[in-house]
Amino acid sequence: MFPTTSLMRDEIVSETDKHISGPVESSSESGDSPEVVGPDHTVLSDEEVLTEGPQYNAPPPKKRVKWYRCRVTREQLASLNKRSDFLGFVQTLGYLAVLAAGAGAAIYSSLYWPWYITILLVFINGHFWHFLVNGFHELVHDSVFRTRWLNRFFLRVYSFLGWHNHHHFWASHTEHHKYTLHHPDDQEVVLPAKFDMRNLWKSSIVNYRYPYDLVKGRLAAVAGKIPDDKWSQELFPESDPERRRAYTNWERVMFTGHVLIAGVSLLFGLWVVPLVITFPKMIGAWLQFLCNATQHVGLQDEIPDFRLCCRTFYINPVLQFLYWHMNYHTEHHMYAAVPCYKLGRLHRLIKHEMPYCTSGLWETWKQIIQIMDRQAVEPDYQFIAELPATGSSPAPETPPAPRKSA
Repeated sequence: MFPTTSLMRDEIVSETDKHISGPVESSSESGDSPEVVGPDHTVLSDEEVLTEGPQYNAPPPKKRVKWYRCRVTREQLASLNKRSDFLGFVQTLGYLAVLAAGAGAAIYSSLYWPWYITILLVFINGHFWHFLVNGFHELVHDSVFRTRWLNRFFLRVYSFLGWHNHHHFWASHTEHHKYTLHHPDDQEVVLPAKFDMRNLWKSSIVNYRYPYDLVKGRLAAVAGKIPDDKWSQELFPESDPERRRAYTNWERVMFTGHVLIAGVSLLFGLWVVPLVITFPKMIGAWLQFLCNATQHVGLQDEIPDFRLCCRTFYINPVLQFLYWHMNYHTEHHMYAAVPCYKLGRLHRLIKHEMPYCTSGLWETWKQIIQIMDRQAVEPDYQFIAELPATGSSPAPETPPAPRKSA
């Protein structure tokens, strides 16, 4: 661990510089050696980061961060980038089957089993639904299925079920990948993150305010209101009514659909249906939070190396499936076109260039809490992962600017 004064300044390349349609080749010393991609700095086009979303939703051009990427052969990358409809169905339908089983069991129980079993099943079901955002995220990347319309179709399904607006997320997440933790171009994740761990349980086990807050926010969106936060206003400026209209129209589709589901269910006396389909995320947020919040917290910002600003950790296969393999978050940022179900293979190929990866949520959060405890005393502190000598991050060209305290 080192103080933040040793942070490396980001290296930027102008939009007028040459863009590449694929990873840049680096020549090898031997003519017989396989071509290697992933030189010290590569600049990916928008299409290689995210491909979902209409053209009007594309964020305005800016300068580019020149990222370090671990080296793989061109043949390896081509194989990794190859999407599979079969594996896409396994992941996408497999996860939906988990949701259907949880919700279906609770609905069946409400009709035939004792009430306390129904309450237990409703509670268990809520935990699964929070991982919808991870499937939604992968489908936004357009990388789950080989057949493009399948990505688009299931993106709408996941967006609807999870109350997610893919128009907003596409615009925001494109910036997050191109400028990861480089403020103000990435405002999707801003460090240092602060969690009230002692009071987290009050809202992450059962959040009684969730239905009220959700409906209140959606009513405003249905009326055409864009969220007031600075980031949303930048992504959906008043000068771009077409982009705003797309955002609002999807909000209206979601709201109308969920109102119909809830209304028809209550009309037929199926009171449990809104709890397991419309508002399931009022319950059990803690598990997905413990997975998802690991991605960048406590790490470095303003650094052109995903190994230092993203976190990879190991979890059991069941939780990894629910989490859509995003425990390999460094790999996901480094080569965003690789489908989630191949990230483990990518990790094994570049593991020799990776810093130490924690095992399980316990060890991972033990590390995170230690970082956050130190940040409480030293607001400028950021954890600097130790990199293998074979995968050292590029040296800064200029001395780093001091971090401002939060």
